[in-house]
Amino acid sequence: MDIQFTEEQELLRSSVQRLLRDQYDFDARRKIVASEEGFGRKQWAEFAELGLLGAPFSEAVGGLGGGPLSTMIIMQEFGRHLVVEPFVETVVVAGGLIEQAGSDAQRQAFIADIIAGTKLWALAWTEKGSRFDLATVTTTARRDGDGYVLTGEKTAVMAAPWADHLIVSARTSGHRHDRGGVSLFVVDRRAANLDLQSFGTIDGRRAAEISLRGVHAELLGSEGKGVAALEACRNRAIGALCAEAVGAIGELNAATLDYSKTRKQFGVTIGSFQVLQHRMVDMFIAHQEALSLMQHLSLSLSEDEAGVSRLAAGAKSKIGYAGKFVADQAVQLHGGMGMTDELNVGHYFKRISSINIQFGDPAYHVLRYAQLDAAA
Repeated sequence: MDIQFTEEQELLRSSVQRLLRDQYDFDARRKIVASEEGFGRKQWAEFAELGLLGAPFSEAVGGLGGGPLSTMIIMQEFGRHLVVEPFVETVVVAGGLIEQAGSDAQRQAFIADIIAGTKLWALAWTEKGSRFDLATVTTTARRDGDGYVLTGEKTAVMAAPWADHLIVSARTSGHRHDRGGVSLFVVDRRAANLDLQSFGTIDGRRAAEISLRGVHAELLGSEGKGVAALEACRNRAIGALCAEAVGAIGELNAATLDYSKTRKQFGVTIGSFQVLQHRMVDMFIAHQEALSLMQHLSLSLSEDEAGVSRLAAGAKSKIGYAGKFVADQAVQLHGGMGMTDELNVGHYFKRISSINIQFGDPAYHVLRYAQLDAAA
C-alpha cells in the first residue's frame, strides 16, 4: 500500500521534518532527556505553534480535522527522531477520549488547552494483574454529591509525572472483570489524596505508580461505558505507536546500511559480505511490510471501518515483531557499540522495546487477533 498524500498532508510532513531536523537532533534529544523535567516545554510549545497538537482533532472542537492520517504523519517523523514529548498520551489518547466520550462542556473546557499546548494529560488504566485487559479494573468510584470519589491504584502510567490532568478508569458497578460498570474520570494530577511515584523508563521517558485514596473526580462521558471508549482509544493509540515504530525501524535500517559501508573487517567493508547483505535485505523487507500495514491501519481508522479492532491487533503484533527483528539485527551488526549511550542505535532499540509493551505486546495481540477473527 502506498498512500498518496494531499497537498495539506505533504505540507504537514515537510513542516514536521524541517522542525525536527533543525531543532531535535540526537544530541538535543539527549539533553532534553537528561534535563530535570525529562521533556522539552520549549519543543512542546513549538509543536503547538506549528499546529501539530491540533492536527488530529476535528474542526468542530477547534482542530485542523486531520484525523488518524495526520497522526500517522506526525508520529512517523517523531519515531525517526525519538521524540520524547507526550504527543500520544496527551493528544491521541486523552484528547481522543475527551472528543469521543466527553460532554460539549468538557470538550470546550479541555481540548482548547491541549491544542494550545498549555495542558498535558495522561491515561491511567493499567493495574497490577490486569495484563492489558481494559475491563480488569479494581479501582472504585462512588458518588459524592455532584461528583465522584476514587480509590485504588494504577501502575506504569506513561507521562503521568508531566501531566496536569489524568483520565482514570474506575469501577462504578460490577465485578473485577465485567465489561460493564467501568467508567472514566478526569482527575487533577495534584489533587489531594493522590500519591504519585515517578520513575524513568528504559527509553528515556517518565512514568508513575499512582495511588488514589478518596480523590475527587469528574465523570467523563456516560457512567459504565468506559470499556467501549477505551477500546476505540486503544485502536487510535496503536495506530500512532505503529507509525512511530515504522519511523524508528526506517532510521535503524539507514544507520545500519551506512555503518556497513564504512566498517571494515579483513580489509574490506562488512557490507561486502553476502551473508550480511542478505540480513539487511530481510531488515528492509520487514520495514516495507510494516510500513504498508501501518498505512492500511491508519486509512481504516480515518474511515472508521468495521473490523478495525482486528486490523489494529494484527498490526500491533506484526509491526512489533518486525521492530524487534530489525532492532536486534541493527545492534548485532553494529557490534558492542550498538548498545552504547553515545550511539543512537541503542536508543532506537529501547524505544521499540517500550512501544512493544504499550497497550499490549505482540503475543497478546496475536491471541486477540485470533479471538476477533473467530468472532467475525
